[in-house]
Amino acid sequence: MKYKMLVLDMDDTLLTDDHTISKENRAMIAMAQAKGVEVVLASGRPTPAMTHFANDLQNNYMISFNGAVVSDLKNDAVIFEQSLTKEQIHELHDYSLKMKTHIITYINDTIVSETHSEFIEIERSITGMPHKLVPDFKAAVTSNAVKCILLEDPAYLKTVESDLKQAMPDLSVSMSKPFFLEVAPNGIDKAASIQFLAKKLDIDQSEIIAVGNAGNDLTMIQYAGLGVWVDNVTPELRGFGDVVVASNNNHGVAEVIERYILS
Repeated sequence: MKYKMLVLDMDDTLLTDDHTISKENRAMIAMAQAKGVEVVLASGRPTPAMTHFANDLQNNYMISFNGAVVSDLKNDAVIFEQSLTKEQIHELHDYSLKMKTHIITYINDTIVSETHSEFIEIERSITGMPHKLVPDFKAAVTSNAVKCILLEDPAYLKTVESDLKQAMPDLSVSMSKPFFLEVAPNGIDKAASIQFLAKKLDIDQSEIIAVGNAGNDLTMIQYAGLGVWVDNVTPELRGFGDVVVASNNNHGVAEVIERYILS
C-alpha cells in the first residue's frame, strides 16, 4: 500500500515529554515528505500553539482545536471552521458549576476562565498562550468560540465525561489528556476534518495513516487506512488501533514512517 497522507497528533505522540520534536522524528518526516506524503498535524491545541511546529516541518495543512479548524498554511487561510455557539458555551459553564469542574475557552488567542487551577496552568504552559482570569465567564463570552475544555482531577473527570455525553448529546466530547475534557460542536472531531482534507486533496481513506495516543485521537485512528497508537497510548484504547509502535519518547513516529512509508 502506498500511503499518501500521514496525520500526527502532537502532545504525547509526535512531541516528546519536553514538548519538542526529536531529531529522529524530524528526519523521518522530511524523508516521508520527499516521497510526496502529505504530513498533517492534528491536535486539540489551539491554532497559535501549533503553527510554529507545522511551519518548522514545512507542512501544507494543519488541523487544530481537535478538528474544529483546518488551516491552509501555504495561503495562510482557514479552509474549515465550526464553533460552539455562545449559548452552548454558557450552558457548558452552568454544567461545569454543577459538576464542580473548571472550564476554559479561547477568545482572541487568549485562554479565558473565571477560576484558577493547576490544570489550567498546564494548558497555559503547553500552548504558550496568555491566560485571562475574568470575574464572570458568561459576561466575557459574548460570541461563538471554537471549543471549551472542562478540567479536573483525572479520576473524577472520567465520570464527568460519561455524564456530559448523556447530558448534552448534541456536542462532541473527548479526553485529550486525563485532566482535559474537550468539548466541540456535534460531528466535529479529528476524523471528520481529516475526511474533509482528504477529499480536498483527492486522497482515499485507505491511503491515510493516523498516529495518536489518547481519546481524542480515537476517531481518526479508526477512520484511517492504518490506525497507529504510540506505546504510551491510554491503556483502554490500546486494542482499537491496527498497530502499536514505540512511545512518544522513543521516536514512535519515526518507526511508523520507516515501516510503512519508506519500506
